[in-house]
This record gives sequence, structure tokens and C-alpha cells, in this order.
Amino acid sequence: MIFCGVWFELGEQQGIGSREGDRVGKYLLGIDIGTSACKVALFEENGAVTAQSNQPYQLYYPNPGWVEQDPDEWWRAICEGIKAVLAESGIEAVQIAGIGIDGQSWSAIPVDKEGNCLSRTPIWMDTRAREICDRVKAEVGIERIFEVAGNDFLPSYTTPKMLWFKEHKPDIFAKTDKFLQSNSYIVRKLTGVMSMDYSQGYGVHFFNMRDCSLDETLAQELGLSVDLIPKLYACHEVVGTVTAEAAALTGLAEGTPVVAGGLDAACGTLGAGVYQPGQTQEQGGQAGGMSICVDHALAHPKLILSPHVVPGMWLLQGGTVGGGGTLRWFKQEFGQDLSFDELTALAENIPAGSDGVTFLPYMAGERSPIWNPDAKGVYYGLGFDKTKGHMIRATLEGVAYSLEHNLRVAAETGAKVDELIAMGGASNSVVWTQIKADVTGKTIKVPTSDTATTLGAAILAGVGVGVYESFAQAIAQTIVITREQKPNWEAHEQYKKSMELYLQLSDALTPVFHR
Repeated sequence: MIFCGVWFELGEQQGIGSREGDRVGKYLLGIDIGTSACKVALFEENGAVTAQSNQPYQLYYPNPGWVEQDPDEWWRAICEGIKAVLAESGIEAVQIAGIGIDGQSWSAIPVDKEGNCLSRTPIWMDTRAREICDRVKAEVGIERIFEVAGNDFLPSYTTPKMLWFKEHKPDIFAKTDKFLQSNSYIVRKLTGVMSMDYSQGYGVHFFNMRDCSLDETLAQELGLSVDLIPKLYACHEVVGTVTAEAAALTGLAEGTPVVAGGLDAACGTLGAGVYQPGQTQEQGGQAGGMSICVDHALAHPKLILSPHVVPGMWLLQGGTVGGGGTLRWFKQEFGQDLSFDELTALAENIPAGSDGVTFLPYMAGERSPIWNPDAKGVYYGLGFDKTKGHMIRATLEGVAYSLEHNLRVAAETGAKVDELIAMGGASNSVVWTQIKADVTGKTIKVPTSDTATTLGAAILAGVGVGVYESFAQAIAQTIVITREQKPNWEAHEQYKKSMELYLQLSDALTPVFHR
């Protein structure tokens, strides 16, 4: 067996990741393929942002339960973003030492032998393959799948989407040479090389989570072939270099090394400084959740397990729908005249537990640990005595409860969580961060960077091309903790009671969510 962590050693022994042609550069480029926009950021070796750009693109909802994006729209946005960053920074493209790309999970991008995209991809929010999942679980057996994959067989993942193409779009499936992930599609556009990194392998259920290999037997049982998956690469491994065609479209220098990159959540975890067992990233972006760093494949059927972008490590993850997007929705609908700081200031005046107002943050169904696409957002406990401040604080607390719910489930595996390291826009709110510390009973540390995900992608490039000698050195050189918030134990005791009400409401409403 070849274990995930061994590739780092093999890469050094075989010269993988060395600076091609002794290329010299001061800067690292990180690219993040998000759900609503791509982010492109140029970093100095110390992690400082030299320039950055956000370029939006569309979400498509052609049918109920379908959520799609066009990978070629990602590519066009990235081209514009790179040109904008180069123009803003004023640096020469030849000064970029390497490029790292992270992307959203669970894409299923069908491409032909030339790498041409054959269809829009269902994204992580897409649930069209629910009936396929029910059938496969009955025919193959969830125990058999979980034994290999370490994850449940759910419609959000890549494998059911591949089967959906096979069954519902046989003409596209017949032309498909490979299914690519979001970051590997952009790697292909930049370098001409088909790839899949280890950290994105978890979306494919015949990817063996223990040794990061492809299980041909299980692939056949599922009605698929391992040939549909490109060559696997370590996340920091140099896949290829920028082609002349890509250079002309982006303004990059031909020959710039590009590493395989990784899952956005894993790159964000690295960019927050989480790379050792026990460290845990707390996600405060559009979605919420956590990623616990472990040194072996520790699975739970209600959580998500993936290889970390750091060799020899895995991430036990909880991914929730409710994150920073819940407060953004509330502001859009009920607080257009207030800033985010003014909204959270109203919440600060409300006691812990919001005087009984409880929010279930299931605004687009819910992922872990309840995995219910029919779940609905709920405010419970409203009355004439309740204010906008109560609803805002309940919104912040509901997201914290969903985090605590995942942490409790993770504890069933024996995973140890020493502290939380926050990332994402929500981490800028002292009030929200304190609520999360009080609900979980964990100290929360906040790094300097608001660009943890693109920084993580850039760190992969830096390690891959030799700017950094190791991941430990990269973390030490680029990440500084700006503040630390400890739990208020009196509030924590109140939140224990409020958490039980949250769980009771979630359980009680589950039978009626589907209506």
C-alpha cells in the first residue's frame, strides 16, 4: 500500500516539487473556486497579501433540487481575476514562483479526451441523485461502501452525480474521458494535465480513504470504472506548468509551476494554521462547520472524512448549511439599513439563550450531522416581548449550536479537540466568536488573514516549489494569531440548556420537514 503521507517523501526523493529550471520568484498565487465567486490573491513569502480580486459567476437552478455551475465561467472569471491582480500589484508575472488552486467539493465535471467540458456540473448543493443513492445503498450496501470510502453515500457527493450522468445523460457519459473536480479543471486549463488531488478524492466512493488509492472492485460494483478518475497527486505536488495558451489568456508567465491544489475546506484549514492532530478549524464563511485534524482515517457515518492537504493527515469534518450566510440573509431581508456591526451590536444586548428564542439554521436543508435536504430554517419562541435583537442573537447562536452538534458527534469517534482556530468573515465578529466559544466551551483563536483559503492554496504551491522547506515552516512564517477568546463559563452553563432545546426542536420537526 502507498499511504497518503508517503508521497511527500517520494516527492522529495524523485525531485517532485523542486523549482523547475531553478525558477526564482518572490510571490505565490492562490486561487479559490468558491460557490459565488472565485478569489485570486497574490502573497509574499511571509503571507502578506499583495493584491487580490473577486470575480462573481452564476448559479443555475434548472429543476427542483438541481444546483449547477459552468466550469468555463469559473475559468473566464479566474483569467480576469489574475489579470486584475497582476495589474493592481504591478509585479512581473515571472516573479510568481508557483500557483496553488483550491475549490469547492463534490464537483462532477465531465470532460472529453482533450479536456473540453461537456456539461455544467452539479455542485455540492445539488441533490438530484437522491433516488440513485437509495437504490445503490440497497444493492451494494452502505456498510460495503463505508468500509472503503469512510463516508455515507449521499447525493451531494461526486459518485452519485457520475451515476446520474450515466443514467440520465448517456450521450454525455459516452463522450466522457474523465470526471474532474473544481480545482483540477482549472489545473487542466492552466497546464493541459488531467489530475485529481488526494484531498478531493473523498467525493469518489471507490477512493480508499485509508491508503488514498482507487478500489477497482468497488468501482465495478457501483457500475463505474477507475478509468474515469485522472491520475492522483499529492496536493503540494507540481502537476505541470502554465502553457503558452494559458499564459496568453491570464497574463501569467509561461512555465510557471502549478501544484495539484486541494479541497477548499482543507486549504482553508491549512491557511488557518491547522496541520497537527488535535487542532481544529472553525468555519465562518457562507457555510459553517469544523475540520478536526487527525493522523489516521477516523470516520463517522454522520460526518465527512477527507485527506488533509498536509501529507499523512486527515480531516474529520462537519459541514453545515448555516454559517455567515444566515446573518447575510437576515440583513438582506430585515436589516438593510444596518451594517453587520450594528446588527451584532443589537445581539450583544440580549442575554445568552436569547430568552428562549431558538433558531434552526437549516436554510437550504442541512448537511452534517442530520443530512436532511428537506430540513427548514425555523425561529422558535417568538412573542410580543421579543425584539429584532432577540432574532439576531438567536441567528448567531443557532449557527453556534450547529457547530456544537457536529463537535459532539465527532467526540463519539474519540477525536480530540483542543482548541478552535476560526476563519472566514464571521471570525471578524467578536460577538459571534464569543458566542461560539461559550456554546462549545472551547478557546477560539483568530489568525490575521481574512484570506485563509487562498493562503492555504498558496502555501501548497510554496511547499511544492521549495519556497518553504516544510509545512511547519510555512505556518510559522505566514500565520499570526491576532486574538484569543476564552469561554465565559456562566454563559456556557446557560447554553447547555439552550443546546438541549435546539436538539429537541430539530428532532421533533424532522417528521414534518418533508411536507
